[in-house]
Formats: sequence, C-alpha cells, structure tokens
Amino acid sequence: MLSLSNKQIILGITGGIAAYKAAELCRLLIKAGADVRVVMTPSATEFITSLTFQALSGNRVQIELLDEEAEAAMGHIELARWADLILVAPASANFIARLSQGRAEDLLSTLCLATTAPIAVAPAMNQAMWRNENTQENLQALKQKDIAVLGPASGEQACGDVGLGRMLEPEEIAQAAADVFETGELAGVEITITAGPTREAIDPVRYISNHSSGKMGYALARAAMEAGAKVVLVSGPVSLQAPPQVKLVSVESARQMLDACQVLPGDIFISVAAVADYRPANIASEKIKKHADTMELNLVKNPDILAQISLSAMRPFCVGFAAETENIEEYARKKLQDKKLDLIFANNAAATFNSESALATAYWKNGEHPFPQSSKTSLARDMVSLIARCYRESKITET
Repeated sequence: MLSLSNKQIILGITGGIAAYKAAELCRLLIKAGADVRVVMTPSATEFITSLTFQALSGNRVQIELLDEEAEAAMGHIELARWADLILVAPASANFIARLSQGRAEDLLSTLCLATTAPIAVAPAMNQAMWRNENTQENLQALKQKDIAVLGPASGEQACGDVGLGRMLEPEEIAQAAADVFETGELAGVEITITAGPTREAIDPVRYISNHSSGKMGYALARAAMEAGAKVVLVSGPVSLQAPPQVKLVSVESARQMLDACQVLPGDIFISVAAVADYRPANIASEKIKKHADTMELNLVKNPDILAQISLSAMRPFCVGFAAETENIEEYARKKLQDKKLDLIFANNAAATFNSESALATAYWKNGEHPFPQSSKTSLARDMVSLIARCYRESKITET
C-alpha cells in the first residue's frame, strides 16, 4: 500500500496540457498521508486554476515569488526548508532547461535552488521536444545533480503525435515519490534509538525533566525505517505517535531507559534522548506539602546510558548527540572521545528543542560534516545516510 505518512511535499506545476493530471496526483499524495503545498508557475494557471488545488490540498496555492502575504506567513526560504520533497509534475521543457542552468526566475525554480530536499521532475512535452539534443543535455545535467527524472511515457499526445513525452500517470508518479524515501541503505540492520526526555520523580505528582520534544529522535526512527532498518524506539514521555513498523518501548526515567537499551542495542545504537543528568536521591511516597518558603532536593547522578552501551562487551556502532548552548564543537569532540563514540551530531540546544527545524554538524574521528538548517524530517534522512555510510566503512575496517 502506498504510504507517504507525514511527508511534506511541494507539488510544483508548470505550464502544459498535462497540468490537468496534477489534480489527481495531488489527491493521491494526500490520500497516501502527505501534507501537500502546491506551487504553480504563472503559465500553469493558463491550463488549470489555482482554486482547484487549494480545494484539493486545503492549503493556499503559491504562484508569485514576491508575494507579501506569503512572505508574512511562510517566506520562500522557509517553504524550501519545510519540504521533504519537491515534485514537479508536469515539468515542461522550458522549466527543465531553467532548472538545469540553476536559474531562479519564479517561485518554483527559486525553491528548487533553496532546498536541501530531494527534487523529482516528471517531464511532459511534445515528442520532438523530448528528442531534441538540448532537452536531452538538460536532462543529463539534472541527473548529474541527483535530480530524479520520472518518465516520460510513450503514447498519443495532445498535439496528435505519438512517441515519448507523455507525463507518467498520477499513480506511477505517486509511487515514485514514495520510492524516493525508501533508500535501502540500512536494509537488514537492527537499530535502537532513544528519544525524548526522561522524568525523574520527586514525589507521586512531581518530577524533574527538560524541554525535549522527541521530534528529532522520532524523525530519525522514521528515516532509519525508510532506509530498511529494523528499528526499536526507546522513548521517554512525548506527545508523538511512533512511526509505522517501528517497535516502541515507552519509559519514564533514565534507569528505565538504560534497562531497556541494555537488552536492545542491535547493530547500531543512536542516543538522541535528553536524559536527565541527575535524579532525586529519595522519592517521597506521598505528595510533599508546601510549608517553608524554600525546599532543598538532594540529587544523585544518573547512569550515562550512551557510555555504558559504548563500553559494553557486545558493543554496537554508537552514535551520540550533543545539544549544547556554548562551545559546541569543543564539547562535541570531547564527548566523542570520552565515550568512545563512532559518530556524534552537535547542535544548539536552544534552537533545537521544540522546534520544527534544526541544523547540526557531524563529527567523527577523521572528519566532520555540517548540515544546513532544514526540517527535522529532512535533516534526519541526511543524518541516517551519513550513519549508514560510516557504519559500512566501520565494517570494512573490521574485516
């Protein structure tokens, strides 16, 4: 069954008679679970109205690059960051030419330049235009930039010609969009991911915790599942739904999380949870009554889950996260060395907690890689791709 659950897709529509098929494509993407934002070129509106797509998607259609109302709500850069995928269907010969040259003459082409998300185009044009040497050179340029070209199909065209150039049917394009997220990079690999905060009880009604939303950990679990891994998600208390096909283990405290992780490490262990460093030394059996103006709590150190997993006899490939507020690289590299990690992602805690987007830098023994700001779902896929690469390299080194 086609699934695009929680995927954020920009559906780009360019000028051409095949634009009428984009209405059915929009419907199929939404039916599969995607959140769709439609962006049309001005010429596309000559073939089908924006009102059609507004009714189908439930979202305002954007056309103009300089739109004061759109900029006030979600500027084009924010929209580019929001996307998990930009899907252009139909993609005219003119748009393909402009995209291959890196031109930004309208909102849609500008989004393609500004995004870090995958881009896919479904060409639609006359068979002679398709066969033209310039068009073929432009398509090769797109492929060299890792832009997926979907189709075209062969058959009768609106002009009466027969041959290659017809846009693929909406069902085929929707399936191709889903396939973009199924990478297979971690096929057969078992992964344990920790996510969210922990709660350390003070009494039956109070606890110590932090601001972690769990969004990054859950996004990584989804990305790892899409990459073919068998995923166990050990999660503290969050208001998120576990991704499909991911086994969820719910815990409250740091000690509960450690107990769960010690029997579930698998091949790769990714520690994203914001585990409380300390817990109350004693938990009151009854609610503590308010008497004095001040109250003192005795705190004791919690176990370091990532360090214990990293030093275990059956050690998995260990990935850590460093959410810092200052000296981010320094603290990340120290954590990488002290805990004997294979890879660590560092970011600014203040900018990450409870946010829909994030940026990070990965560090490992012999390298580093910065990731630009993007949605957490898009960032998670890039992180999983790097984890898969480093994991494979570590297995080659072992042999």
